[in-house]
Amino acid sequence: MANIAFLLDTDFEQAEYEDVNDKLVAKGHNTTLITTNDDKQVQGLNHTDKGDKFTADLFAKDANASDYDAIVLPGGTVNADALRINETAQNMVKAFADSEKLVAAICHAPWIFVNTGLAKGKTLTAYKTLQADLENGGATFVDKEVQQDGNFITSRTPDDIDAFVDAIDKAVNV
Repeated sequence: MANIAFLLDTDFEQAEYEDVNDKLVAKGHNTTLITTNDDKQVQGLNHTDKGDKFTADLFAKDANASDYDAIVLPGGTVNADALRINETAQNMVKAFADSEKLVAAICHAPWIFVNTGLAKGKTLTAYKTLQADLENGGATFVDKEVQQDGNFITSRTPDDIDAFVDAIDKAVNV
């Protein structure tokens, strides 16, 4: 089974980490929670309400893309906005993309593809408010529960988690 990195900052959409993680672990994958936050304690959100706290396994500055088969980026507006401007996060996502490893992002997380230049030429989906940003970044936006373009998998919302997980599982088991 695959070794899958989850990259987040804090104040992320809890279901997009916890539910995706739990379903991937249930399918036999190994997961590692990596954060760009200054503290390994990270805060989940249920939309705008505080959810649970989680302890990251590793700081992003200490992580290496070569140790993983895929990276998953949970959404949440605050989290995704922090990641897209974080140089360590940008470099990590680019390392996965450059190595043609799976890069999966849900909800607001595809924002980082604009800041890294990775959106250009891709067909992506995301939370509906990102459509103009992704298109301005050179992507074609589609409104569907899961979209795969090469080694990129994107989804829109927590409602799409099952399809998102199935696409990730299928892609890492090729």
